[in-house]
Amino acid sequence: MKLPLNIDLKDKVVVVTGAGGVLCSMFAKAVAACGAKVALLDINLEAAQKFADEICQEGFVAKAYKANVLDKAVMEEVHIQVTQELGPCDILINGAGGNNPRATTTKEYYFPGDLDEDIATFFNLEDSGVNFVFNLNFIGTLIPTQVFAKDMLEKPGCSILNVSSMNAFTPLTKIPAYSAAKAAISNFTQWLAVHFSKVGIRVNAIAPGFFVTAQNQKLLFNEDGTPTPRTDKILSATPMGRFGEAEELLGTLLFLLSQQAAGFVTGVVIPVDGGFSAYSGV
Repeated sequence: MKLPLNIDLKDKVVVVTGAGGVLCSMFAKAVAACGAKVALLDINLEAAQKFADEICQEGFVAKAYKANVLDKAVMEEVHIQVTQELGPCDILINGAGGNNPRATTTKEYYFPGDLDEDIATFFNLEDSGVNFVFNLNFIGTLIPTQVFAKDMLEKPGCSILNVSSMNAFTPLTKIPAYSAAKAAISNFTQWLAVHFSKVGIRVNAIAPGFFVTAQNQKLLFNEDGTPTPRTDKILSATPMGRFGEAEELLGTLLFLLSQQAAGFVTGVVIPVDGGFSAYSGV
């Protein structure tokens, strides 16, 4: 992997949640290439193991762990395993998250008569779906932080990186639970940064714009591969006129993790969005 920044993470233990996914597996590969020992956590062990194997094949150190970020007892067990096999955590990347169709409305706007149609409206969104999405993103960040941040207390060079979203700045239509949860992540990032400021733990977040992932594939593209109307709207509101490439997140990621480059940076949420957050639409 060709890295945009060359930072030294030699012998650091980096824990990455959601590491079976497109973006977080890439994060894991990047920090491994910087010398870190990486724990790839995911509820899908097979996916995490695949990427751990790829990292090891490149000559770096990585181990995969099955982990449910919503179950503190499970996370405590994983913490013990990681500590025994790799060492105490120095850097935590909270990447677990995503949306779910059960928390998504069919239409962008409510119109008279929608309640009489067989569609998902704001009024009949399932509680279970909304709870799942909000908890996966927010509680799924809170619990791993509770478990792994204890290793970092008063230890130099430690940090936490959360994954927010452009939803946190301006909520997107159709996905109220995901938008609310990511807004909570940005707020929580600032809260944690202040809370841990006296013990040397920096806490920051990246806010990706629009990148194609497994979670949003069906929202962005039809089954035949053609773009959906939502894709057309996204790209027209993104001044750079395209989706981001996953690798374009790495410069910001590595900058925020570098104690040398960002030692006085904490409590920030950095957009990586092709100008989406700067564009008013006119």
